[in-house]
Amino acid sequence: MALAVTSTSSSSPAPSTSFFSRLGSSSDAKALQIGSFRFPERPNLSSVIVNLTQRCSSVRPLNAQPQRNDSIVPLAATIVAPEVEKGEEDFLQIAKDLENASPLEIMDKALEKFGNDIAIAFSGAEDVALIEYAHLTGRPYRVFSLDTGRLNPETYRFFDAVEKHYGIHIEYMFPDSVEVQALVRTKGLFSFYEDGHQECCRVRKVRPLRRALKGLRAWITGQRKDQSPGTRSEVPVVQVDPVFEGLDGGIGSLVKWNPVANVNGLDIWNFLRTMDVPVNSLHSQGYVSIGCEPCTRPVLPGQHEREGRWWWEDAKAKECGLHKGNLKQEDTAQFDGNGATPSNSTATVADIFDSQNVVSLSRAGIENLAKLENRKESWLVVLYAPWCRFCQAMEESYVDLAEKLAGSGVKVAKFRADGEQKEYAKSELELGSFPTILLFPKHSSRPIKYPSEKRDVDSLMAFVNALQ
Repeated sequence: MALAVTSTSSSSPAPSTSFFSRLGSSSDAKALQIGSFRFPERPNLSSVIVNLTQRCSSVRPLNAQPQRNDSIVPLAATIVAPEVEKGEEDFLQIAKDLENASPLEIMDKALEKFGNDIAIAFSGAEDVALIEYAHLTGRPYRVFSLDTGRLNPETYRFFDAVEKHYGIHIEYMFPDSVEVQALVRTKGLFSFYEDGHQECCRVRKVRPLRRALKGLRAWITGQRKDQSPGTRSEVPVVQVDPVFEGLDGGIGSLVKWNPVANVNGLDIWNFLRTMDVPVNSLHSQGYVSIGCEPCTRPVLPGQHEREGRWWWEDAKAKECGLHKGNLKQEDTAQFDGNGATPSNSTATVADIFDSQNVVSLSRAGIENLAKLENRKESWLVVLYAPWCRFCQAMEESYVDLAEKLAGSGVKVAKFRADGEQKEYAKSELELGSFPTILLFPKHSSRPIKYPSEKRDVDSLMAFVNALQ
């Protein structure tokens, strides 16, 4: 995924900033082309919006960054942004204060508060309204989108029309080519029709999104309460993201803004027509909610818009994983307080932490490891459950860490500790909640439990290095 950095100041054009230092691990990802544009005159805007634009026109333009290199650290990490300390803000209170605010006011507040560290997630559907609201604030903003490789041709043409209309460059994050190749080779092109869409979405959408969000402190989505009664009926205008991690790492490090949460679909379309912005031509063919081509179809009159997405599955769980935090407890195998299913449950979901650098330990394997007093190598082991959203959130970091530690004398492993293994893990391995991370040092008979909720690569590496 790539994230568009755009400057919307009404003063002279300013250079924009690339958001990522590389576009995932795909070898054919192209270098980002950066551009800027002038805020065009809109003769029909109300005086309130004009005043708001004038007030924001003095925003400092983004500084151009050096040409990208092979570093895995997002360039966003090098940008000076407004200091928003983790836990400093009461976003529940902010959500209450903005509950009756207009989308324009919410958007302005989000861009003002997070500056360079916030971005709009653009799917190629009616959430082009988000870009229009950001444009109207007069503030600099960023736009990114996920290119799964399976979008409709109309969606790609729509992306191009939006870029030209607003004078921006959308950045795209692509899925890992090796992961896609492995999925297709082992399960075929359309396995999701038989075993559910979650695995395909995890490879093509969730993991690329996770890589992107690790370079941000906040993101902006087009979620609305009326989009999916089963999963989005209680979406607030702002929240601490319950699933993904941000730039600082750990739970609570990313804020999620939903400026149109309280707006119904009809009003969104009235707004788009009034402002005369580009729309996806698929909408005129009966498509309302638009995703990948194999998983999206038109809806009939009277059908809900989400019925066109993954139509072969249960209507209560129509989320791809990007907004999995919306799923209520009864819809997620009755999660307990740790985001976990009951101890006797073994949910049939795709496994995680799949990497040649991560050793999968059996019960006998981890028992033998725990008994060794003089190990030849240290072992880092995550106790996990594949359905746990916090385990899923740290998957990318853990796999990256395993790659970094390959050949270093530290083995990286995983042990699935849910279901019938949970009692053993709780009594013998200090499992409190998922995920629990243990280091088995070379010359110690007892494992050392990782004490922090920060699960980014640097924090985990510091833990390992401190005990070697």
